[in-house]
This record gives sequence, structure tokens and C-alpha cells, in this order.
Amino acid sequence: MKIITRIKGGLGNQLFCYAAARRLALANHAELVLDDVSGFVRDHEYQRHYQLGHFNIPFRKATPAERLEPMSRVRRYLKRAMNRRRPFEARRYIQQEGIDFDCRLLTVKPRGTVYLEGYWQSEQYFKDVEATIREELRIIPPKDKINRAMAERIRSCLAVAVHVRFFDAPQEIGVNNASGDYYARAVARMECLAPDAHYFVFSDQPAAARDRIPLPDDRITLVSHNQGDENAYADLWLMTQCQHFIIANSTFSWWGGWLGGCKEKIVIYPDLEMRQDKSAPFNLSGDQPTGWIKL
Repeated sequence: MKIITRIKGGLGNQLFCYAAARRLALANHAELVLDDVSGFVRDHEYQRHYQLGHFNIPFRKATPAERLEPMSRVRRYLKRAMNRRRPFEARRYIQQEGIDFDCRLLTVKPRGTVYLEGYWQSEQYFKDVEATIREELRIIPPKDKINRAMAERIRSCLAVAVHVRFFDAPQEIGVNNASGDYYARAVARMECLAPDAHYFVFSDQPAAARDRIPLPDDRITLVSHNQGDENAYADLWLMTQCQHFIIANSTFSWWGGWLGGCKEKIVIYPDLEMRQDKSAPFNLSGDQPTGWIKL
């Protein structure tokens, strides 16, 4: 048996794709195969890249035939259409339906080769194999001096990772961005729970992110040297070296909070649900890990 999963999106979404597929493979003693190509060849807008090579995961990359080449776009479309007519548990091409947790995936018993496509953005898809996922998603540390030195700074203090992600322009508060008020409230809560912490701020727009954090400069370090999609893993690695987290409505910082921190870590996340038109980037309305704080 084989589970062939289509990896796509940014790093956070790639990790969700992997974790759900890995659990399905483990539960059914199936081989896991990663399609590291088809999800990126037409990503002209964001130009994202496959990044799971930076993790300690056991995998085999899909062959061209397993990626449904040639004419993969047409063949994938036909497989989706045909399988939508079948009962979920009998599908050979399983595509995610909607954004909410779908418990049907946990009971699938594949026969032969099954294709899996979707972001599967919920811990519930892999909670029962959490220890394995945590072990396999250990990040291979970057080797450059700048990241090594930053990691030493983080580990030398009571460090809080703050992720500020701008899906829209910074001034468009309340659309897809977590509001500035969220960060003010999150910092106030963190100050009560972890006084004297130092805040390491990660963002795609560092200057605008700095304006969201109501603390003096000597309490904040802007981490802005890892530019570009290909260096996202280095920022995620640095985040995991922190002890506590204030995350955005972002799968990237969700994984920072999930993978990193101390045993008694504090993770604060925004009370921002998917909009009715489903345009928001990450649905936080579902169940989140035990102990995480919604503000």
C-alpha cells in the first residue's frame, strides 16, 4: 500500500500536509510517498518551494508516474471528479472538503495506492501519533553564524517568540491580519505570566510588526535576517528555540508554538475565525492544543 500526498503551500501548510499523511500511512502500515513537485510548478504568485528536506522525516519522493505525469493537471482533475462520486472510505484520490476537521480521514483503510490532497489544518489529524510527528519534524539547524548566534541569544534568556504575519497591507486591520489590539492584549497577558521575558519578533514586515508590540526597544529583538521563502525553515527553527509564543493566524507560527518551547510553555493565539467567503488564511475556530490561550 502507498499513500502519495501532494505537498503544497508555504512551510506551515507543508507540515500539515505531511503530518496528516504520515498518520494515515502509520495507521495502515503503508508506504508514505511525497509529491514534492506538482504543488509548486504553478505557484507563480508566491513562488514557494518544497521545504521538508530541512526536517528529519523518513520519506521517498514520488516518481514522475506517481505524480501522474505526463498531463498531470488533467489526470488529477479526472481522478478528483471520479472519486467524488464514491463513498469517502472507498476513494483512491482523497481531496479535502471544506476547512473543518473531517474525522472520516482517521478511519480510512486504503487498498493499494491512495492519493491525498489537502492542507488538513488540525492537530486532530495526527494527535494519536504526536510523539512520532514531533520526532520526525525536528528541524535540521542552519549552519550559518548569524542564525547560530541568534539561537544562543534566545537560549540565554526567557524568550518569547512573537510572529506577526501580514496577509494584507499592515493598515488593513480586521480583514485577514490579526489586529494590533490582539498583540497589545497578548503582550499584556504574557507579561503577567512570564515577567522579565525578552521578545523575539518574526515577521514578513519587521518595521510594521515592531509597531504592534507595546514594549521598549530593549525588550525586543527583531529577527529579520532570514529573507525569502527558502530561508523560512531557519526562522521556524529559531522560533522553536524560544520558551513561550505569541502566534499569528498563521500555520507557520502555529508550528513554531507546537514544535518548540519548554514543557510548561505558554502559547497565545488570536480569536480570528475564517471569514464567510473563506478568504482568511487559517481557520482558528476549531479545537487548538490543550492549554493554548485564545485572545
